[in-house]
Amino acid sequence: MQERILATTALLLVLCIGTLALFWHPEPPSPPLPRPGLPAGGDFVLETATGKVSLADFEGKSLLLFFGYTTCPDICPTGLITLTDALEQLEPEEKSRVAVLFVSVDPARDTPAHLAEFTAFFDPAIIGATASPGVIADLARRYDVIYHFAENGAVDHSADIFLINGKGRVVDKIAHGTPATTIATALRQQLKAQ
Repeated sequence: MQERILATTALLLVLCIGTLALFWHPEPPSPPLPRPGLPAGGDFVLETATGKVSLADFEGKSLLLFFGYTTCPDICPTGLITLTDALEQLEPEEKSRVAVLFVSVDPARDTPAHLAEFTAFFDPAIIGATASPGVIADLARRYDVIYHFAENGAVDHSADIFLINGKGRVVDKIAHGTPATTIATALRQQLKAQ
């Protein structure tokens, strides 16, 4: 009796595996980036604690571009922690081909030196940058970033992170709250595509 139950179970298992193999097809690879609906983006020249930085300085690297300000109570620290976690999931060779640029929309309070201290707290590889209010406003417009200064000194701002390929083109927009593993996967895919 026990042998009959074992034989029936084995037969059912083989049939299930066979049916699964017949009808299961792995998902096709993701469509190549860029996706429609992404901002135009474009070049910039910003100030950092070590001098000027432009989009051309990141040629050949995948760049994660994130807008915010240093006294942000929640979105910016959370976003930077997530980016740090994503970078830690990369192999050293992969990480060497990735850059993170945190752009302050609050240049009156966020000097390049203060930005360097702030970003180093999360990861020394993260670059903090800013510029004059007019330059920041133009850059934010080109990257579809919205920000507004509230009366209490806070800055309401959008929280997307932009993935820019080694040719300077925006290839993905990563929503705030996206897990670090998802960001690391997107970076690996982009690095393979470059």
